[in-house]
Amino acid sequence: MTLLRSMLFTPGNNMRMITKAGLLGADAVIFDLEDSVPMPDKETARLFVRDGIADAAACGVQVFVRINAFDTGLSHQDLEWVVGPGLNGIVLPKAQTGEDVTALSALLESMERRKNLAPGSLAIVPILESAKGVVNAYAIAAASPRVVAIAFGGVDFSRDMAVKPTKDGVELFYPRAQIAVSARAAGVWSIDTPCISVNDPAQLKADAQTAKQLGFRGKLLIHPLQVGPVNEVFSPDTADVAYARKIVEAFDEAQKQGQGAISFEGKMVDVANYRQAKDLLDAARAIAKQPA
Repeated sequence: MTLLRSMLFTPGNNMRMITKAGLLGADAVIFDLEDSVPMPDKETARLFVRDGIADAAACGVQVFVRINAFDTGLSHQDLEWVVGPGLNGIVLPKAQTGEDVTALSALLESMERRKNLAPGSLAIVPILESAKGVVNAYAIAAASPRVVAIAFGGVDFSRDMAVKPTKDGVELFYPRAQIAVSARAAGVWSIDTPCISVNDPAQLKADAQTAKQLGFRGKLLIHPLQVGPVNEVFSPDTADVAYARKIVEAFDEAQKQGQGAISFEGKMVDVANYRQAKDLLDAARAIAKQPA
């Protein structure tokens, strides 16, 4: 199982932060060539990111790069610089349609051939940051087998909708639900928008818990201090793991006897509950294998 509970943005023009990124406990780092990098620094950022990918990968963290959007004219050069060994995938900003994803997938297929990388090895994580992107969430999530997750960019979405961000995030309730449901339907992970209140751990935890309840499986992060709390929220607790293990054992035994559903501790358990319990155990095992 690929874990993406925490995806930490790291500015591509800051070599000191790039060097440390793989050691901060996030499931994935996103070396950023887009919003956090001013135009005069784009070429320097490409160089820093290219050189930092292998070091981060050696730490056991998944490594993604957020390229510039297609309409900037910068994305092709971004890809030429960063696609290579150690890279797990590309984060596509401002994804609006499934065609955006298929266009990127075709570019990655060509680069995998030219650079002797395994076919299909590079994943895609589109970020939905506009009304059009949210409306097309399922089409984007299902556009390519390379898509392992779709993520939400709440700040740019609010700007697109011409509304001011609020502390309780009421303006984000619908798009968050739409994205989480669409990702689930497409069989990929959903990654929630960053919490911009870096110095408010209580708000971060509450925000992450809300996202989890909506069906998200992870969160975009903008500061290393957000990694621990977010990983905790999106990890099953000990009691849930123990209960899931009991369900799986009981259901496996019942299936041997030809039963399709069972009563377990006073509750009806069917195949859907069984699969949910197995998913939770798979996640717990994957978390246990994460580097300390």
